[in-house]
Amino acid sequence: MADQSIPEARAPRTPKAAPTAASASKAEVPLNGGAGDDASRAGVLSRRRLLGTAGATGLVLGAAGGAAGYAARPAEATPLASLGAGQVMFHGKHQPGILQGLQARGHLVAFDLAAGAGRKEAAALLRRWSETARRLMAGEAAQQDDTDVARDAGPSSLTITFGFGFGFFARTGLEKQRPVALDPLPDFSSDQLDKARSNGDLWVQIGADDALVAFHALRAIQKDAGRAAKVRWQMNGFNRSPGATSSPMTARNLMGQMDGTRNPKPAEADFDRRIFVPQSGSKDPAWMANGSYAVVRRIRMLLNDWEQLSVKAQEEVIGRRKSDGAPLSGGTETTEMDLEKTDKAGNLIVPINAHARITRPDQNGGAAMLRRPFSYHDGIGADGVPDAGLLFVCWQADPLRGFVTVQRKLDRGDALSKYIRHESSGLFAVPGGAAEGEYVGQRLLEG
Repeated sequence: MADQSIPEARAPRTPKAAPTAASASKAEVPLNGGAGDDASRAGVLSRRRLLGTAGATGLVLGAAGGAAGYAARPAEATPLASLGAGQVMFHGKHQPGILQGLQARGHLVAFDLAAGAGRKEAAALLRRWSETARRLMAGEAAQQDDTDVARDAGPSSLTITFGFGFGFFARTGLEKQRPVALDPLPDFSSDQLDKARSNGDLWVQIGADDALVAFHALRAIQKDAGRAAKVRWQMNGFNRSPGATSSPMTARNLMGQMDGTRNPKPAEADFDRRIFVPQSGSKDPAWMANGSYAVVRRIRMLLNDWEQLSVKAQEEVIGRRKSDGAPLSGGTETTEMDLEKTDKAGNLIVPINAHARITRPDQNGGAAMLRRPFSYHDGIGADGVPDAGLLFVCWQADPLRGFVTVQRKLDRGDALSKYIRHESSGLFAVPGGAAEGEYVGQRLLEG
């Protein structure tokens, strides 16, 4: 077992130079985070040597999406004492917070541009936000008026991601640059959406393996908005903390189901085509190259009703065993589900309306999404029912072929629909990553 002792003192966050390309290659581990430290090689007991390397496990619920979570299956176990050292690079081909593993704490925030704010103010805001994200993700203090909330912590695999909503383009006079793929999502019969907690001009996703680091980033982003934008809605979530299990395993959602087995994987030949907008040959505008579209849904789980079901009944709703995530047709968690297998009476082993059957890509014309959500719990209502569920976030190159295709099919008879409720929704265009010296969205706002 790894040494989990806590050092007597940890170095505070102080401003430092941005990582070079060479240091980035050593420091960044895209899925699990982690870095060494030059000072340790000189015999100095540095913060990062004390912490080691970080990893990430997580949770994915198939409440409204295609396959379940690649991000939920880390490559290796993570010592509990290593959480702070994980670092993700801000600059890159794609924005952070998409390919990284599920993070233990998160905030999703939508902003509306303030009255009178336009393209110029939006560009200045994205420039501020990008610099703040770069600094905080490197474990540095905010450039101005840092709150010191994360002073004693390492980067903790912090990621900050930015996106644009449908209304942003009219507000900034950039309607001709608005992607067709950003057209509003259609209505679904299962929707009970709160418009005040849906959509928005700008969207920010914050994730970290430490709650204070995530909150620190949230406050910095909110302060940076200044008079240019105001918060439209905010949602706070969580996932399993890295190192919480004795060995790497798929996480469980708030319904107790193992979930995260069939998310598309970067190693698959068609992964980029399904998840990211290509650099050329696409109907999307050029500024969306290497970007993706995020569908964000607040999905409430009706836990009181769900927990009254027997384990067998729960398994039949999902189509997988609760104990180990294996398909009801047999095998292990990763065994291909046999949709035609029947019992002695001729009944399908995996029910025709089982959630895992309906959401399979091969049952939806190959539709797939990279799902990277957070769970949430916002207390108990006056009726004694938990306000808990999933902050569903899924990524795809085309939301019409991804999320919309699958959700329409779920609308027609998913067994899980009886136990969930879609309460808010948003669709955001998330441009590719910012190159060195750029800010996110610069190719749109200054193109």
